[in-house]
Amino acid sequence: MAEPSRLFTRHFVLVFAITFITFFAAFQLFPTVPLRLLKLGATVAQSGRFMTAFTAGSATGALFTGPLGDRVGQRRMVVLGAVGFGLFLAAYGLLKVRWAFYVLAFPHGVVWSGLLTGTMATLGHVLPVDRRADGMSLYGLASPGGVVFGPAVGLAVYKAWGFTPMSAALAGIFVVLGLLALSLPPGNVNPERSSAFRLPPKTLLAPSMVFFATALGYGALGTYTAQEALRQGFPPLFGVLPTDAAFLTCMASGMVIMRIVMTHRGFGGNPTRLLPGMLLAAGLGLVLLAALPGGAGRHAVSALIYGGGYSMVHTLLNAHVLEVTPADERGAAFGATLFAFDSGIGIGSFLIGGIIGWGCRHVGPAGFRLGWAAAAFFALAALPLSRRLLRESRALAR
Repeated sequence: MAEPSRLFTRHFVLVFAITFITFFAAFQLFPTVPLRLLKLGATVAQSGRFMTAFTAGSATGALFTGPLGDRVGQRRMVVLGAVGFGLFLAAYGLLKVRWAFYVLAFPHGVVWSGLLTGTMATLGHVLPVDRRADGMSLYGLASPGGVVFGPAVGLAVYKAWGFTPMSAALAGIFVVLGLLALSLPPGNVNPERSSAFRLPPKTLLAPSMVFFATALGYGALGTYTAQEALRQGFPPLFGVLPTDAAFLTCMASGMVIMRIVMTHRGFGGNPTRLLPGMLLAAGLGLVLLAALPGGAGRHAVSALIYGGGYSMVHTLLNAHVLEVTPADERGAAFGATLFAFDSGIGIGSFLIGGIIGWGCRHVGPAGFRLGWAAAAFFALAALPLSRRLLRESRALAR
């Protein structure tokens, strides 16, 4: 029996580090821009429009930056994306009127999509074929790790030194990322085959729909679990974990625990077979969030289960996309899945937020549970699609 291929190569560690720093730095920006907008005279509702425009740019841009990366090379896409992101950050620090933030947010989101699709496509080049699921599982710790630490650091820096010094420091970080990316492998380039835009192949329809369905619920959790906890006065979890952060912290913990377990256990020869079970776990976590009695304890239990299942859904879907996509079309493939994911987040925040708002007006705080029930429905509705992916994966293995 052949020894498994080496996973921890220099290029894998570099891609992991680039992704971690990208999310660590970006999630210092995302919570502080609304605070800057409030200082410039925006209302609470207007302060949230920056992320609406940014996400719209990311979702739309992914359909173009993905194929563009296939044409010009994914390494070049990562370098240009990182440097471009830094230039936008530097520009934000100079703005004195809030409308300019909204104008820049959409093209900034487009650049963000190029950075993400380029990094994911590069990962496909550096992972050994027989270790894709293992590599995706470990790599999946990079972005949530950045998300866990980024906001706290960003808010602390913002309070200590202000927005302009913070944005300048973050701009420098992204320029350094661009320089680091120069040592990535160039990947496959096929300018004759890749056009500026093309519709995703049929093989990506089912995984994109699973991404979309699960993102509908995910998009509302960050905002509305905190609001539910604050509105109902949940006590700090274990007496120390802040009320509004309990769900997200436990969700991140569930993600990390599941990845450690799966890395130790292994994924076997057909990782896609695990997808229905992970979707079921994510859906169960949302069902418990809607149905269990209590407050902070309910958030903790449901978040641990949801986080464990949901994080593996992404790992398994990305491994499947790598399996069914030719090497010179991976940028377009990950552009399609990023479009589905970001669209689901935006639509889900709007839709589930509307359900929660309606419920709170008519039944009080229990209205939050109506939103969690809708999120559970969307996640569980993706189960039939996961079984279709399993059949496709088995057919490829034959």
